[in-house]
Amino acid sequence: MTTEEILKERSDATCELCRATDHLQVFEVPDSPEDAENKILICTTCSEQIQQPEQVEMNHWRCLNDSMWSSVPAVQVVAYRMLHQLKHEGWPNDLLEMMYLEEDVKDWAQAGISTKSNKAEIIHKDSNGAILEAGDTVVLTKDLNVKGSSLTAKRGTAVRRISLVHDNPEQIEGKVEGQQIVILTKFVKKS
Repeated sequence: MTTEEILKERSDATCELCRATDHLQVFEVPDSPEDAENKILICTTCSEQIQQPEQVEMNHWRCLNDSMWSSVPAVQVVAYRMLHQLKHEGWPNDLLEMMYLEEDVKDWAQAGISTKSNKAEIIHKDSNGAILEAGDTVVLTKDLNVKGSSLTAKRGTAVRRISLVHDNPEQIEGKVEGQQIVILTKFVKKS
């Protein structure tokens, strides 16, 4: 049997990440130990987004909620790396906290992350210089008029489970009175 046939049998001829059935291909997990079974079967969409992070569609990767529980270490590694890459969105952090990996598999997953991190990481800080992370709760330090709305977010309002704007360290997102808004970090303090 060829590698592709073995992987198709293992995965029931579906993408091992998103369960798609079309345009499947063998994917070799980068930065793998020599003795690891490092090939998985994935669709073209997953492959392109893994190899070109700037084209990632966030909602496509909600499939990791299921695939992260795979018993195949190579699938676990790719799921972990993608969740880590998307953690600025908030929801992947919850999945990362739930995910369990054996020590050797976790080392394998993290080895690929450190070699990928060529780009300087953007750090979000509140008005007092405290580092903000996705999922944090912040308090507004000033009344803020919300553009495009008659809403005024009042000073002292708690904004829970914030998301970080991944390309701008001066902005975060959060819900105020049920409305998702962008907030400048200089007008919040971490609680």
